[in-house]
Amino acid sequence: MSRRRRGSQRHRSGRGRALPAGRAPAGSFEALVERALDAIPPPFDALLERVAVVIEDEPTAEQLRENGLRPDETLYGLYEGTPITEYAADWVPFPNRITLFRRPLEEDYPDPDELAEEVTATVVHELAHHVGMDDRRLRELGWD
Repeated sequence: MSRRRRGSQRHRSGRGRALPAGRAPAGSFEALVERALDAIPPPFDALLERVAVVIEDEPTAEQLRENGLRPDETLYGLYEGTPITEYAADWVPFPNRITLFRRPLEEDYPDPDELAEEVTATVVHELAHHVGMDDRRLRELGWD
């Protein structure tokens, strides 16, 4: 889970969407996510084979509550699934999922270069959860 304090918390409903099959238009949020995913070097890029990467506008109230967030906090990204380090992770009947939350990221990083950096950091952070790293270890490594 990649969480950050937010200047103002407003409820917005939005439809989630998976990354498109083709290339996203240059300058779009989807293109930033594609660039972040493309930048993951081998052999780590193979970790994405069993993870759906989805973009949602906002985290749901349930996702915020389940992650113990206060009203002035939000999520930039969320990993939901079974880390590959857990026994029988390959037997899990539901897919692993990394969700990136577009509006909180765009609101907190209006500068396009800073937004691109934070999208990459959020992708790395959530992928690290997929390999079994917790938030404490990510902080030790400087990723939180």
